[in-house]
Amino acid sequence: MEATIRLQEVTKRFRKVTAVERLDLTIPPETIFGFIGPNGSGKTTTLRLILRIFYPDAGRVEVLGRDHGAAADDRIGYLPEERGLYRKMQIRELLLFHAALKSNRQAGPEADRWLQRFELSHYANKKVETLSKGMSQKIQFIAAVIARPQLLILDEPFSGLDPVNMEVLRDAILEQRRQGTTIIFSTHDMDVAERMCDRIGMIFRGQKVLDGTLESIQQQYGQDTIRIRTDANGLLINNLPGVDKVNDYGQYQELRIRPDSDPQQILQQLISHTRVHHFEIARPSLHDIFIRIAGPAVQHSTEAQHV
Repeated sequence: MEATIRLQEVTKRFRKVTAVERLDLTIPPETIFGFIGPNGSGKTTTLRLILRIFYPDAGRVEVLGRDHGAAADDRIGYLPEERGLYRKMQIRELLLFHAALKSNRQAGPEADRWLQRFELSHYANKKVETLSKGMSQKIQFIAAVIARPQLLILDEPFSGLDPVNMEVLRDAILEQRRQGTTIIFSTHDMDVAERMCDRIGMIFRGQKVLDGTLESIQQQYGQDTIRIRTDANGLLINNLPGVDKVNDYGQYQELRIRPDSDPQQILQQLISHTRVHHFEIARPSLHDIFIRIAGPAVQHSTEAQHV
């Protein structure tokens, strides 16, 4: 199989609104594909097209070698952003039920293995309603993977998790990839996308605007970013000559410089005003690239709402 997912010239409309327009997208096997985009960009519609919850008005959607089929494909696991578990069911019973929905009726050992891995074995016979939010999220993940899918779609899997549980879930996701599962990872956390994803795609206003490895995406924007940490804590840098924009993250700042600017002159200007602890010429982060693409449109929309 050359690609786990292939979308060709896909368009989806809802009455007068075009949610996705002539979208081409190819996701190779055994990769983690980070799918990003602002709210209302067409990202959720695209995921539902891949899941065959929606069908395109034009174009072709090929998933696991097929361009047709039902939404409940046994080879696909899905963790939705809107979490939903049967709260009155016992946890192990719930997991076996989800496995049976995917034609796997011998999933007892698999359920026990995952419960043990997530340190939830002692909750096996308790009802879902007794779980904390973090525990529920881990159970939802097990329900998505218990039938060992070839394609796993995770929509904001880390939402609401503490750092310890984020690490546990991250390791489980990476294990799925090592076992040959292709993973689509939808997230608004650009740092997580940078660290985990083999490839990244961004959709904006229904159209693809980024697609490739993080390195190839950053190369498109060149090395126009300077990261600094100074005693000024972000002060005195907004009017530096040669600087187009300042992103202040509190403990450090990112300066986007103009094409004709000399970083050494900017460094000299900084030294003349404050003590410089860190100065790095770098490619823009995925967060910064996201803001460059989507920020002006989001700001314009917000301003229009206040007119």
